[in-house]
Amino acid sequence: MRISGNIVDVVARDIYPGTVSFGETVTAVEPGGGPYDTYLVPGYIDAHIHIESTMLMPAAFSWCVAPHGTAAVVADPHEIANVCGMDGIALMMKDAQRAYADIYFAAPSCVPASPFETSGATLGPDEIRSLLSLDRVVALGEMMNYPGVIAGDPDCRAKLAAAREAGNPVDGHCPGLSGQDLAAYVSAGPSTEHECTTLDEAREKASAGLRILIREGSSARNLSSLIGLEEAFAFCTDDRHVGDLLARGHMDHILSLAVAEGKDPVDALRMATWNPARHYGLSAGEIAPGRPAHLLVLGNLTAFTPRHAYHRGRLVAKGGTACVPLPPAPRPVRVMHARNVTSADLAVPPGWRHHAIGAVDGSLVTAHLRGHVQGWQKLVVADRYGGRSVSACYVDGFGMEKCALAQTIAHDSHNIVATGSSDTLILKAMKTVSAMGGGIAACDDRDLCTVALEVAGLMSTRDPEEVARDVRGVHRFLSAHGVTMDNAVTTLSFMALPVIPHLKLTDRGLVDVDTFSFMERAEGAKDQGGHASCRGKPPPHTTNEET
Repeated sequence: MRISGNIVDVVARDIYPGTVSFGETVTAVEPGGGPYDTYLVPGYIDAHIHIESTMLMPAAFSWCVAPHGTAAVVADPHEIANVCGMDGIALMMKDAQRAYADIYFAAPSCVPASPFETSGATLGPDEIRSLLSLDRVVALGEMMNYPGVIAGDPDCRAKLAAAREAGNPVDGHCPGLSGQDLAAYVSAGPSTEHECTTLDEAREKASAGLRILIREGSSARNLSSLIGLEEAFAFCTDDRHVGDLLARGHMDHILSLAVAEGKDPVDALRMATWNPARHYGLSAGEIAPGRPAHLLVLGNLTAFTPRHAYHRGRLVAKGGTACVPLPPAPRPVRVMHARNVTSADLAVPPGWRHHAIGAVDGSLVTAHLRGHVQGWQKLVVADRYGGRSVSACYVDGFGMEKCALAQTIAHDSHNIVATGSSDTLILKAMKTVSAMGGGIAACDDRDLCTVALEVAGLMSTRDPEEVARDVRGVHRFLSAHGVTMDNAVTTLSFMALPVIPHLKLTDRGLVDVDTFSFMERAEGAKDQGGHASCRGKPPPHTTNEET
């Protein structure tokens, strides 16, 4: 096959008229001809994504993003790994074989993400070495335990050593880290960072040697703040749910935003193609003989949804619509061993009663609020792997009126997380999610709105349009009950992630992320956790690997 147009050479930063000949791979690139009113560009690459957060399995995800020009992604499957361990990763890899995109993987480095939570599995250095030996595994996933890295925790050191031995890069994760701690973290091996929220933070981290990925997801949207960074290396979504994929797009949406913010189109395309391909050693990323024929035909360099999208030479999308069939649905995987939560479990301990998590729309970073409980509502996290622990604290920012929301999307251990205007409604939502085997439930006194997530409580086996419709229904329901957040489901999912500042709740307690320690439950008690103790010997941690 041959197509002609203005070829964008992202390596040389050049545009010239020419013709590309291809089968599954590009066989020839011939300059000349024209003038042309179309542009030929390489397929886009998402440099860091958790596919589970789309609520779709990899093959269905690829069907959604192919019309938006996505040809490859680097996926960190630590969400499914926290629920199902190595079996969950194997399930993702098997499904990815049917995808209309090249799905590469990062070996999840932090399962569980911290010593403060109950997860469904644990991955140690031996499992990491096994994963890094696989062809499609191109990196060690984001090293979220940055206190452990800085302190030289043996488990962290062993995983970093495994990546070095395999010759793979290490993805970073160090929100707010600065100064000597940042230098120590970078010297240990991480090479990328996608958690920057301000330009100053990004500049310091780039100067320290980290390659900065600009994130534009469903909840964390940092592009407008960071696009002015000259050293910006690549784009990623990190977490973007199916509704946003279908309504806003994927990498095409990010590229359009970047150019609208003043980024040079060729430089933006380089960030979405060649830069991540070079960093992770991917075969994609440029139009050149011998490379896979991941080719996009664009009408201009301001709107990046392709007129035609080819993946390995096959036309997979035309005019923003997939022209390949939706892959078959995967089998359900039920992981639900939660106990029946009662009103007694929702009591906030005395030591936490004057503290609240301040949820911020569009940000994973929370505030640590101190004062009185007026206007605050309850936040609850319950262990779904053994039913051993439940914690409740206060949260502010959701603004729910006579309703509640519960879900099994709760980064990164994915226990049941819930919030609402009353204990009765919170319990109703939590019981609904538990009975479903996992998913999302919003309710008031009379009505119930749900999203079933049949694969480990994270992903659906259903048609993406149907899943997106159900998610929209939940958002409409919440909006009708006073919630003004753009995406309350995604924001709630990060209230239990104790590796992003400042205050988070897990099933085992309220975590002050700034000190990397539990807050004391008794009023006036002295904190015994301490930053150093959690860096060195973490508190006892229980897991349940039954799926």
